[in-house]
Amino acid sequence: MISDDQLLSSYVFDLPETFIAQRPVEPRHAARLLALESAEGCSHQTVWDLQQLLKPGDLLVVNNTRVLKARLQARRPTGGAVELLVLEPVGGSDWLCLAKPAKRLKPGEILQMEHPGQEPVPLAIVAVDPETGGRVVRFPAECTTPEAIEALLARYGEIPLPPYIHQHSSDDDSRYQTRFASRPGAVAAPTAGLHLSDELLEALEARGVQRTTVTLHVGLGTFRPVETEDLTQLELHSEWVEVSEACVEAVAQCRARGGRVIAVGTTSVRSLEAVAQLHAGQLQPHAGPVNLVIQPGYRFAVVQGLLTNFHLPKSSLLLLVSALVGRLRLLALYEEAKAEGYRFFSYGDAMWIAPEAVLESARP
Repeated sequence: MISDDQLLSSYVFDLPETFIAQRPVEPRHAARLLALESAEGCSHQTVWDLQQLLKPGDLLVVNNTRVLKARLQARRPTGGAVELLVLEPVGGSDWLCLAKPAKRLKPGEILQMEHPGQEPVPLAIVAVDPETGGRVVRFPAECTTPEAIEALLARYGEIPLPPYIHQHSSDDDSRYQTRFASRPGAVAAPTAGLHLSDELLEALEARGVQRTTVTLHVGLGTFRPVETEDLTQLELHSEWVEVSEACVEAVAQCRARGGRVIAVGTTSVRSLEAVAQLHAGQLQPHAGPVNLVIQPGYRFAVVQGLLTNFHLPKSSLLLLVSALVGRLRLLALYEEAKAEGYRFFSYGDAMWIAPEAVLESARP
């Protein structure tokens, strides 16, 4: 007999479209913050107040991935328009892409990638990817890594804002990147990090809050809807992650001084926890694909607290946050956030989960 926590249909809440943030607030740290400081209750603050909520000696773990201009416009030999979303490298200069419309795109077809003011670039459809329904597309020979393809995408592509954001602006190129985005490769921003302004980062540093980085290139696994009702059978599309020796050392030093390991965003959580799980619960340097599912019943190995945004119903991110505070409490908090007019999803407001608010059974 599986419990309600293990059923996808238990992670549903009603969210009228008016709650979905279309533009970010300015400055970044002015976003509202639903703060959970204990096992009960919450308070309403702003991200700027993290200066008081974090303690000297705490360690913030941020994801330094940078979003590629991964949305491309191309044309078929018949003249039909195709939109490509570049997801990840699959070998050589071949990249897995989602295509719209995809149905008629067959291996062997040559598309022309177009952008005003640029020469068209031929792209060959190499294969169909059965898992994602995407297409493997061959880019120019030099485009073998995210760093190498970034220059091409900068000329031809657009920042791939989520489909629920309908208002696009010229500042999306900078606003949909964190202030510490340095490793190209993501197709979506690690959105909790969008709230951390230069001013807030400086203030936290002055308070004695340390910072380290992981890299998780946010890909299909993050924004693809979960469709498995029995969550004990859930598997996620893998994503590439790197946890460096410097990060492992920073976490060890934080523990030694009695500080708290605080993840900024669910991608930082997945990076730390997935790598720890690969090494019997011990954080060690690692680079490669991971696909850890975190849901209620999970005991965390590294992460003690979390800064996160408000997530979509039935998403793997909602499962992850439920693992920290419990599904029923999280859904009740989401109702309170709606009653208070909080803004949801990528450009929306944030939630702070202090280590004291984490379920006893989930704590490291």
